[in-house]
Amino acid sequence: MSHSSIIFKSLGGSETVTGSKHLLKFQSGFTLLLDCGLFQGPKKWRQKNWEALPSPLNDISCIILSHAHIDHSGYIPKLVKDGFRGNIYCTQATYELAQILLPDSAHLQEEDAFLANKKQFSKHHPALPLYTAEDAEEALKLFVPMPFDHNFFIDKEKKISVSFKYAGHILGAAISLISYQDKTLAFTGDLGRPNDFIMNPPSTDIKANFLLLESTYGDRLHSEQDAKKKLEEILLKVISRGGTILIPSF
Repeated sequence: MSHSSIIFKSLGGSETVTGSKHLLKFQSGFTLLLDCGLFQGPKKWRQKNWEALPSPLNDISCIILSHAHIDHSGYIPKLVKDGFRGNIYCTQATYELAQILLPDSAHLQEEDAFLANKKQFSKHHPALPLYTAEDAEEALKLFVPMPFDHNFFIDKEKKISVSFKYAGHILGAAISLISYQDKTLAFTGDLGRPNDFIMNPPSTDIKANFLLLESTYGDRLHSEQDAKKKLEEILLKVISRGGTILIPSF
């Protein structure tokens, strides 16, 4: 996408639902990255984590992080390992979740490398992790948590401002309203349900000239079935036969 004052380019999150990274370059030269996710899933996608970004690292001024899930945040330590030192803006809850998720992701990277060396199934000798726990800790030092519904500037000239709105989905998930000159772009990140049990619903008071909308499940409708009733049925069925219930959460 191109506008007279903004150039937009997706570096991930297309043709697959992981590796979300979207580059915005402004007429002033200021460049920001919307999300910085890790490619996950089949090997052909995971290998993309080892490829250099198509945009020079020095061009990226800052990162706007929509939420903490690894497919949106998990590449940040690799970027820091390669030399990125800009601010990473997010909400407070996203920052707190990142303090758990990024070191855990680094641990998995290190564990994968250890197993590859132990079992000698890597073509690289020695196999190295994509990034380490130290890289994750360095990355967390760059986070700048900001409150919801607060307008703040991300450039020295104070021409580009950002405001976070509720996106639902998980704690801290935010829609980013990015304003430049007389235009506003809304980046939704992943959106939650309008009637969640515990989460604030996605904000509806969004006014923007451009909308970058998460659409992974854009061709599906949420079930109208009572979720609590369905859960009750499952629990009672399993309990009645003395089974075990495994509830995944993330």
